Amino acid sequence: MAQDFPGSTQKELLDGGRSLSLKYRRLFVGRKGLWFLFKYELVNLFVAPMPGALGLALRKIFFPRILKKVGRGVIFGRNITLRHPHKISIGDNVTIDDNSVLDAKGEANEGLTLGSNVYVGRNTSLSCKEGSIAIGDYANISADCSFLSETKIALGRYCFLAGGCYLVAGGNHPVTDTSKPIMFQPSEVKGGIAIGEDVWLGAGVIVLDGVTIGRGAVVGAGTVVAASLPEYATAVGSRALRIGDRRGLGK
Repeated sequence: MAQDFPGSTQKELLDGGRSLSLKYRRLFVGRKGLWFLFKYELVNLFVAPMPGALGLALRKIFFPRILKKVGRGVIFGRNITLRHPHKISIGDNVTIDDNSVLDAKGEANEGLTLGSNVYVGRNTSLSCKEGSIAIGDYANISADCSFLSETKIALGRYCFLAGGCYLVAGGNHPVTDTSKPIMFQPSEVKGGIAIGEDVWLGAGVIVLDGVTIGRGAVVGAGTVVAASLPEYATAVGSRALRIGDRRGLGK
């Protein structure tokens, strides 16, 4: 199935029919009205980069003013980038480390949801491109991970992702039409990514669109997961060679 999603930052910026101010609001603020723009600018200019304990305290006060929902005990690190914050929901006792990106960008998408007791490591990007991202309770996403969703990425409870993991739901393009650049051809989507509970992805794992990973699976470092894995599978290799079933270990 091919669709032409309007969520691409580059395509938005190249649109000569809109003013720079309108492009900025569509890409970052996501809502009309000067009041929403003022609150967004105030938070990003003075609160988001504030260091030390004062910065933690101010973010705890002011971030909920622009986000859809924020639970109790949430910790926001420095220099967090928020895009379309009115579509970002965060549960209780969540920690979001420095330099992370929470991007719920889209015209009609559900946005970004983090369950309770979730940890998001520094420099991690959770980015919607007209899609949605849902992170289950107690999930642990280490530093330098990247999620890109044109449809849906769902991460179950108790999942643990080591550093540098990349999940991309969408981003494929047909290459048969040579009359125009590939980047301007419609995206092909394959149904998104669904990862069950208690899954462990090693460092640098890449999960491609259309993949389902069953509950309790373990994927070794550097693996490219291009096909679905059943519950409790163990997999490793450049194209996710399945090597066994966890339930048979230790017997």
